[in-house]
Amino acid sequence: MENFFKLKENGTNVRTEVLAGLTTFFAMAYIIMVNPSMLEQSGMPWGAVFLATIIASIIGTLVMGLVANVPYAQAPGMGLNAFFVFTVVFALGFKWQEALAMVFLCGVINILITVTKIRKLIIKAIPESLQNAIGGGIGIFIAYIGIKSAGLLTFTSDPGTYQQLGEGGTVIASSAAVPGLAALNTPAVLLAIFGLILTVVLLILKVRGAILLGIIITALAGIPFGVTAIGDPVSFSEALSQLPTTFLAAFGNPGLLSLFNDISKLPLVLITIFSFSLSDTFDTIGTFIGTGRQSGIFSDKDIKAMETSSGFKSKMDKALFADAIATSIGAIFGTSNTTTYVESAAGIGAGGRTGLTSVVVAVLFALSAFFAPVISAIPGAATAPALIIVGIMMLSSFSDINWKDLSVAIPAFFAGIFMALVYSISYGIATGFIFYCIVKLVKGESKDINPVLWVSTLLFILNFVLMAII
Repeated sequence: MENFFKLKENGTNVRTEVLAGLTTFFAMAYIIMVNPSMLEQSGMPWGAVFLATIIASIIGTLVMGLVANVPYAQAPGMGLNAFFVFTVVFALGFKWQEALAMVFLCGVINILITVTKIRKLIIKAIPESLQNAIGGGIGIFIAYIGIKSAGLLTFTSDPGTYQQLGEGGTVIASSAAVPGLAALNTPAVLLAIFGLILTVVLLILKVRGAILLGIIITALAGIPFGVTAIGDPVSFSEALSQLPTTFLAAFGNPGLLSLFNDISKLPLVLITIFSFSLSDTFDTIGTFIGTGRQSGIFSDKDIKAMETSSGFKSKMDKALFADAIATSIGAIFGTSNTTTYVESAAGIGAGGRTGLTSVVVAVLFALSAFFAPVISAIPGAATAPALIIVGIMMLSSFSDINWKDLSVAIPAFFAGIFMALVYSISYGIATGFIFYCIVKLVKGESKDINPVLWVSTLLFILNFVLMAII
């Protein structure tokens, strides 16, 4: 195990890696129950998606750990599953089988752009100031996820904020969701606050496994208040009987066989696949840059090796490939885009540095197929403090940015702060790229813009235009 994962070389040990794996798993375990509930709305059977979610997570995470030897976990991504249901199926009218076919093709595209080193070129093209901004932005993004999961935010209607105009300029709707601090009087919110204070105390006292201990103790404390409660999903045998419904459904009719039958829909199909792929690609790049650079998992030496080596020799090469194949594998079994989870930062914050962390996560995903009621009992109030703390840890990347120079600060703001405000890693990167190019053009320094960055920026702009049209 020592030789395979190179534990000493990476400054870690088995105990730390196991604790990190447990921390990452509990931080992202919500997807086991949430993803089936989300995709079920498109007509897919809950039990089949439940198992597809677990299988895709196991395979993707094992490849990440055993091939790339990095501590990242993969699972169907939140946001991408919502796009699958509400945009592709509900708004655009595609069958869920056809949506799975698009996800599969998205995975194939990601494999191709990884094998052809396009994703490597994108990472190489991102200037250091934007990389630091992305790192800090991921921190804010993770902390914001934690704050929402803790129930600390409430969203109220503000009639004076937003007006929708009809013909002749008449107001037909006027409302907006404005965030505010929730009332601190519910068991879940109070439990989250307790967990946050506890985790802070454990970290300041330098207790080993502080983040994981915080999750476990907070979850146990929630039992008498009814916040930590055993779920009641379908049984494993029932889920297994439903799996054939989604397994290989992407290739049937409806599915891949029907996707290109209607020529009039071809532009819409291509736009949708493009949107899936662009979001998936830059979510992963943002996660790797944001968490790997600061922690040293992807050191400057490794990134340099990625730029100069042929094949898949560097850790970054292998990690990108592992992420690329996971999406297609997930689609084969019956789930939306499988991607590298930003919650992996929780395990990295707990000391995870090698693929052993990922293997532990994969094993726990496998066990969750049989112990779903217990796994689902861990409430968001228990995992939220870990995400908030890890987010705080990642903010140090902002210190390397020259905020006094507006030409640096403006793109950094959009790549970092704006990322959390729009709740999207890829959109934060997109706007960071756009304003970086604008600033360079205004300063007459367009020659400093890497051609790959130009192309990426134009693709983002095209995506925004196309999404506005459809």
